[in-house]
Amino acid sequence: MATIEQPTVILPRSPQGAFQNEPFTDFTHDENIRDMQEALVRVGDQLGLEYELVIGGERVRTSAKIESRNPAHPSQVVGIHQKAGVEHAEPAMQAALKAYATWQYTPVETRASLLLAAADLIRQRKFDFCAWLTYEVGKNWAEADADVGETIDFLEFYAREALRLDAATTPIQYPGEKNVLRYIPLGVGAVIPPWNFAFAIMAGMTAAAIVTGNTVILKPSSDSPTIAAKFVEILEEAGMPGGVVNFCPGSGATFGNAIVEHPKTRFIAFTGSKEVGLDIHERSAKTQPGQIWIKRTILEMGGKDSIIVSADAEFERAVDGVVASAFGFSGQKCSACSRVIVEEPLYDVFLERLREKVEEWTVGDPVKNPKMGPVVNEGSLKTILEYIEIGKKEGRLLTGGNAVQTPENGYYVEPTVFADIAPDARLAQEEIFGPVLAVIKAKDFDDALAIANNTEFGLTGAIYSNDRRKLERASAEFHVGNLYLNRKCTGAMVGAHPFGGFNMSGTDSKAGGPDYLLLFTQAKSIAEKKENL
Repeated sequence: MATIEQPTVILPRSPQGAFQNEPFTDFTHDENIRDMQEALVRVGDQLGLEYELVIGGERVRTSAKIESRNPAHPSQVVGIHQKAGVEHAEPAMQAALKAYATWQYTPVETRASLLLAAADLIRQRKFDFCAWLTYEVGKNWAEADADVGETIDFLEFYAREALRLDAATTPIQYPGEKNVLRYIPLGVGAVIPPWNFAFAIMAGMTAAAIVTGNTVILKPSSDSPTIAAKFVEILEEAGMPGGVVNFCPGSGATFGNAIVEHPKTRFIAFTGSKEVGLDIHERSAKTQPGQIWIKRTILEMGGKDSIIVSADAEFERAVDGVVASAFGFSGQKCSACSRVIVEEPLYDVFLERLREKVEEWTVGDPVKNPKMGPVVNEGSLKTILEYIEIGKKEGRLLTGGNAVQTPENGYYVEPTVFADIAPDARLAQEEIFGPVLAVIKAKDFDDALAIANNTEFGLTGAIYSNDRRKLERASAEFHVGNLYLNRKCTGAMVGAHPFGGFNMSGTDSKAGGPDYLLLFTQAKSIAEKKENL
């Protein structure tokens, strides 16, 4: 293990003004196009480099490796990473425990300042981080920009929220006493993020944990470890002490399970599939020898998200919202619209316009900024194609339905729409995580609402209607964690749309909301008789 020089912690500073979302980049401007193209060249020159584990501020190499590959060009290696195994679980835990001994008492102003400094550094290099996302997970420019912007938002927002939480008071002061309520950290946590928002979700969960005084063992997805390595480098540059975040890509079945089951692990923050999330929840619930607490799980899992299009909807807006929600980033969002439920009077004309809009979408190398790029890996492509074959038996193929062959053998599939899908069909119930949309006919609004609620998930949903009574009924009865009225069901904004779902979509973590940091803390009530003051 090679020891790196420990950075100097930056001086505490306060956020500048109230929180504001990072603006999106307008890629119709020549200057932004040029900056992005230059970043793609600059980052392209760094592809294939090797990255070490980071445990307690030390760089660690292993014999086993993880190769991150460009899904648009699978022969192109984005980064070579060490593969943490079971044998690395204990050193990572001990490094995190050692750092926690001091980090938990570090003033909240200093911890918040770390996040603010990291946000500044990312903002200065925004196009480079966009380029990394384009190469590693196949995001086109706008999707990559949104991911980077959300990362900045999480850092800025959680820094402010940590300061607000530190100033919390009890609801009343009991006569004759001084009453204090403090939110203290939990301890060492495992952060297990997904590949689809490889920057924002990974950084957001990590930032929420460390700004509240916890330390972290970060196990990124094997499909996107490079962007996580770059984030750890940013934290180190911003002044993070060694051991606060320990970077350990590895197999979920070996290293991941070892950390989840470790008796010193205090919490697990996970975003990913329902199956993996439930396995983590079950493993966490089993008390290990020497464990003195109930582990906390913060789980954001899958979705089978619906958009209801009422007969009185603004037609073109509804079509555009459905297409953007279904096929943005190739449908690889837990919030993506995978079912559109259309009231019968509008059904046939909606299908025709939907087909026209979808067939306008371009598919290709995200470096060239098409509407839609590849899916993340070969396994995902095979699964999506299997669901397309199921769809051909369950409904009517309206458009798409094929893999897209490229000279580079990228993992491309056409945006695909199936009509006449039954509400209980597999295509209407199972999460596909790809560019496949099921269209379901509803007799009326009551039927549409019942269909929208007929899955085991409850993450996002939307309704297009000009009837205020329908919107109010949906607000009360459409059972999802994030509901959107007359807009698409993707694109949650930090602060405005706290994000998290019901039922098998997870623990309703509400990332980017005012209660999220509470999940990484425990409340300590302190009362002192006034005569002692």
